[in-house]
Amino acid sequence: MKDKRILYVSSEVVPYLPETEISSMSFEAPRMVNKQGGQIRIFMPRFGNINERRHQLHEVIRLSGINLVINDLDMPLIIKVASIPKERIQVYFIDNEEYFKRKATLTDEDGNLFPDNDERAIFFAKGVIETVKKLNWAPDIIHVNGWLASLLPLYLKEFYKTEPLFTESKIVTSVYNQSFDGTLDKNMIDKVAFDGLEKDIIKPLENPSYSNLMKIAIDNSDAIIKGSQELPKDLDEYIDAASKPVLDYHSIEEFADPYTEFYTTQVLNN
Repeated sequence: MKDKRILYVSSEVVPYLPETEISSMSFEAPRMVNKQGGQIRIFMPRFGNINERRHQLHEVIRLSGINLVINDLDMPLIIKVASIPKERIQVYFIDNEEYFKRKATLTDEDGNLFPDNDERAIFFAKGVIETVKKLNWAPDIIHVNGWLASLLPLYLKEFYKTEPLFTESKIVTSVYNQSFDGTLDKNMIDKVAFDGLEKDIIKPLENPSYSNLMKIAIDNSDAIIKGSQELPKDLDEYIDAASKPVLDYHSIEEFADPYTEFYTTQVLNN
């Protein structure tokens, strides 16, 4: 992977959030590529329960200051950055007072999904892409982890399809068993359609369940990784039916060689 540019976009990354299948792999995979001489960037949301002082986050003024339009509202984009200790890996944080100030990630203290998670997902996807454009950093691979990041493939393939920076970029989505009950806001499809995306392309968002969000991500990705040993049955079948490269599940102890080979032979050469 020497000199290859890989952009990791994740809803959670250790050490900034607790260890889960997603947060652990979102750290270990970039670390692996970094050790192989690849160039990496990691993006995640700046959730309010991330301790900025302990992790030494600081705002990057030259990258901040864009306004993203979400459902006809101007929402300021703030970019913060930190370095993972001992790894020489930079992590970029997508921030906005309205969406990410609350001291929690995706649910309230009673376990209920935040009602604006759909808008947070749209903001996160557009915020990552706009920041990478400002960095003028063209990734060879964009690897997506977690449902909050699941709109990124859709926005890259549709909303930003004329953006030359991403012409050669290949999108990989890891699908996990880390889901949610119920659906996001029922008006989500209208908020995405506001950005000029055709309703037939985003039809699954009429019922924005976990499975339907991931199906949208799968449809707009170039390759898929099964990130959990067991996936919801409908998603497992959907992945197997997709006519694109698929890497089966590998544990965090043994993923390095399969991921490297998959990136090299299936993704970059596809």
